[in-house]
Amino acid sequence: MEKIDKLDKKILNILSKNARIPFKDVAAECNVSRAAIHQRVQRLIDSGVITGSGFDIDPSSLGYKTCTYVGITLERGSMYRDVVKRLMLVPEVVECHFTTGPYTMLVKLYVRDNEQLMTLLNGQLQEIPGVVATETLISLEQNIRREIPVHFEETEEA
Repeated sequence: MEKIDKLDKKILNILSKNARIPFKDVAAECNVSRAAIHQRVQRLIDSGVITGSGFDIDPSSLGYKTCTYVGITLERGSMYRDVVKRLMLVPEVVECHFTTGPYTMLVKLYVRDNEQLMTLLNGQLQEIPGVVATETLISLEQNIRREIPVHFEETEEA
């Protein structure tokens, strides 16, 4: 991966606050050309610094009212990849992490209601070979959602 300089950090800071901002506005804020911004952003994408772009959809607008975290304990940690393949088939699963601590994995999912959650837990997640236990945590409210901060010195030249 290439070195990220001050201009890259400034661009990332701007884009992390509003990914849909026009490049001409980013260029104006950075005092460089629109072409320079386009080239920098493309390089950041190509090098894997920027990993995606898109729209965030509010799950509740589609009827998914319950955000749930499920701690999954596996028979053996080495079964992780096979379990991930099975979890990929469950569209309600939006994140999956291989973790330390009391669980082998932590999964984030959205469901319409408690009935769907129970069906998902009992009929799908707990039926995956290697899953020996699950613990469910329901999110009552999300208060913070943001990208990791990108720090740069405003006074320094890019």
